[in-house]
Amino acid sequence: MTVLPADGLSPAAEFADPSHDQWQSLVEGVLRKSGKEVTGAAAEEALSTALEDGLTVRPLYTSADVSADPGLPGFAPFTRGSRATGNTTAGWDVRQRHALADPVRLNEAVLGDLESGVTSLWLAVGGPGGVPVPGLARALEGVYLDLAPVVLDAGADPGPAVRELLGLYEARGVAKEAARGSLGVDPLGQAARSGTEPGLGDAVHWARLCSREYPGLRSLAVDALPYHEAGGSAAEELGLSLATGVAYLRALTSSGLSVEEACAQLEFRYAATADQFLTIAKLRAARRLWARVAEVCGAPGAGAQRQHAVTSSVMMTRRDPWVNMLRTTLACLGAGVGGAESVTVLPFDHTLGLPDAFARRIARNTSTILMEESHLARVTDPAGGSWYVERLTDELAAAAWAFFQEVERAGGQAAALRSGMVQERLAATWAARSRDLARRKEPVTGVSEFPSLDERVVEREPVPAAPSAGGLPEVRRDEAFETLRARSDTHLAATGSRPKVFLAALGPAAVHTARASFAANLFLSGGIEPVHVPVSVDASTAAAAFTASGATIACLCSTDTLYAEQGDAVASALRGAGAGQIFLAGRPGEFTGADVHVFAGCDVVSVLSSELDRMGVA
Repeated sequence: MTVLPADGLSPAAEFADPSHDQWQSLVEGVLRKSGKEVTGAAAEEALSTALEDGLTVRPLYTSADVSADPGLPGFAPFTRGSRATGNTTAGWDVRQRHALADPVRLNEAVLGDLESGVTSLWLAVGGPGGVPVPGLARALEGVYLDLAPVVLDAGADPGPAVRELLGLYEARGVAKEAARGSLGVDPLGQAARSGTEPGLGDAVHWARLCSREYPGLRSLAVDALPYHEAGGSAAEELGLSLATGVAYLRALTSSGLSVEEACAQLEFRYAATADQFLTIAKLRAARRLWARVAEVCGAPGAGAQRQHAVTSSVMMTRRDPWVNMLRTTLACLGAGVGGAESVTVLPFDHTLGLPDAFARRIARNTSTILMEESHLARVTDPAGGSWYVERLTDELAAAAWAFFQEVERAGGQAAALRSGMVQERLAATWAARSRDLARRKEPVTGVSEFPSLDERVVEREPVPAAPSAGGLPEVRRDEAFETLRARSDTHLAATGSRPKVFLAALGPAAVHTARASFAANLFLSGGIEPVHVPVSVDASTAAAAFTASGATIACLCSTDTLYAEQGDAVASALRGAGAGQIFLAGRPGEFTGADVHVFAGCDVVSVLSSELDRMGVA
């Protein structure tokens, strides 16, 4: 309801509605001040951001950006949520993941989480990092199994873990209709991770059993995380999840289940990233796409996809891991606003080893704060109606559907994995993204931007090593820079000091600070320590300052004008003092006395890796 002032006029009544052309003209003026002479649509394009999958984020969206009718929450095509009330009744399910081999330690962690806000458990069972199957009863001692849903992650052979859990329900007197959670059976996801041939026989067996006897248990997980963790884009993650879900539908309906019964056995798992708008759009698009699948299969009402969102491990960093708290908060926000029924926030130290109690506490409290203090769950589909979100949802859904059709034409998900099509597509996507990461076009705070060589090392108990597999790889955004930093650490341990670069700043601080700061940040990202003492040098002082720095290389930092005036003399003095390499902060120009130019958009990883090689840093 709009409340008008006493005079009945809107506060905006005296302001005329600006046209799109007027806004564009103002944009042209701003760009002109920055040296870009562009007009018309080119001005808008200059402020646009390219995403993966051929998508583009424009700087302005208006009512002219019409999109398909998203429907109503709880009704097909379920874009706005699988339930009419969304998460407004009790918030989303806070699902904590546990991977501990010791049943006693696992039990302590599980009980502590349940007492402090966690509402369901995601347990690794079997394998090198999971609790042994015989220890599951001890791990769940004291847990009210009729109140706390349990989700299993039992790897390639889930049968023993499933039988153990079902036996616990019976032994503890939990009625079959009261059992909640998921058996987590996902043969195609395991095939993607391991490179083995999937077998759907056991999956069909457990689905038929749950459909017949355990109405609150879902048997199959459609896990898209293997594709995200191998470097896949949002559209590729969605397309492959659709192909997996369709493969399971075919197998289940062939065994006698109806489409409605088969759909009720599936829970979809997606990655949530720090790009909150892309996460929101991905979850909304996933529901729309699955509703379309159900419609084509003749059961439009069965397409209400149940979603489990997990904060991305790809975005987590090993250096400055505290920043991961910010990343997971944004990812959790996107998952909650996007309508996921269950959300798992990975602890900030996830990539370092087994999380400690503090990290688990922060992880579970992230959801609690967003729901209880920020009230994100008070509104159904809070992003609905946003021209940007609706348009992004449409475009992402179209890209994902196109890729899904490619997979189906290749024979379906199993055939696409077997032929190498999935691996090749994801590898190409990651290679393109890696180039952006290396050029810092996609910055990673604490790693490629604003790194600190003096940060306190966070140590955790190591996770048991998993056997080498022949499936999809697991990638990290910090991979290339982590390799550089590790080389610097090794050099520090062997020699007592890190490789150094002397910043030869020309002129007063007012003219060189911007490029000196840029250069310092760039070298720090590769573990090379910048020495900026004194603040400014010239041809008469550069040699002595370089010798005192202990560095073996130098970088000129100033304006193009001062490079032209003083660059040759300063570079000559530095070489005479023993500088083995002269860098220059800025693009190649009139001054040609530098060996290497570093600038925004250059391949930082290649430059620094080559320099560490030249310096003999192993």
